[in-house]
Amino acid sequence: MQTIIGRRGFLTGAAAVAVAGWLPVRGQAQGSRTRLILLGTGGGPRPRKVSSAAAQVIVANDTAYVVDCGNGVARQLVFAGVPLPRLRHVFITHHHSDHNADYGNLIWLAWTAGLRTRVDTWGPPPLEKMTRLFFEMNAYDINTRIADEGRVPLAPLVHVHELSEGGLVMQDENVKVTAALVHHPPVVPSFGYRFDAPDRSIVISGDTAPSENLIRLAQGADVLVHDTLYVPGVDRLAARVPNAAALKQSIMSHHTTAEDAGRVAQAAGVKMLVLSHLVPPDDPAITDQIWVDAARMHFKGPVVLGKDLLEI
Repeated sequence: MQTIIGRRGFLTGAAAVAVAGWLPVRGQAQGSRTRLILLGTGGGPRPRKVSSAAAQVIVANDTAYVVDCGNGVARQLVFAGVPLPRLRHVFITHHHSDHNADYGNLIWLAWTAGLRTRVDTWGPPPLEKMTRLFFEMNAYDINTRIADEGRVPLAPLVHVHELSEGGLVMQDENVKVTAALVHHPPVVPSFGYRFDAPDRSIVISGDTAPSENLIRLAQGADVLVHDTLYVPGVDRLAARVPNAAALKQSIMSHHTTAEDAGRVAQAAGVKMLVLSHLVPPDDPAITDQIWVDAARMHFKGPVVLGKDLLEI
């Protein structure tokens, strides 16, 4: 029985792959293991060829828990082999467009794919307003499909829970989810989430500068997925835009370098660090090894460089 508590480069080399215990999603055997799939690993809202925007899904007992909804998240779930009607929970870390652009679209498209069951969504205000206005904006299509295709009404399926502080978010038969406030000015509040399942614990940092709250949240976790930047690449990225100084200052104020992600992982005592939300996401001068080596300066465990559709 579900109980909900609402509150306002890869490891390099084939041998490393085997040791870390992860495989690309298409090669992962199905089973009862709690699965983590990186749906999108690039940072920033600009559409790119090399990576999708921020999103991940945790699958436990065929139930899908999506964390963040960057552009294209529904299609990425299809590529990952996760049926859209299995969507049950959506968690938004914060309201930047590379994390919430397809929040409404995910629920809407899951409904067109056959979703008929309750979906709970969790995140900072104004999540309730966003949800309501999305349904209003798309009322013509939704109402037409209800009348013409015999679908169940969509809006009553969606239950929104706004979060304003850290603590227990929800618990069901598969996972316990806990949130912590992280440091992502000026987007406040912003959250990281921890998922504790019977077989493993997974922490998603969201976007944050190095955060003591996140270190406490991630203590002893099996996997920490942490947002990551590489400073020389940020310099090159900023140099290409007219608002270079402001953009660089913004990026540096609320994200974490690969080196500092390693420090956070080491301080939290996690078993594995996954670098994701890469900034910049498409700089050919930054090799997979550069990302991993930077994190390994301060973290002694396995480091995985996030790639779209990688299962961990």
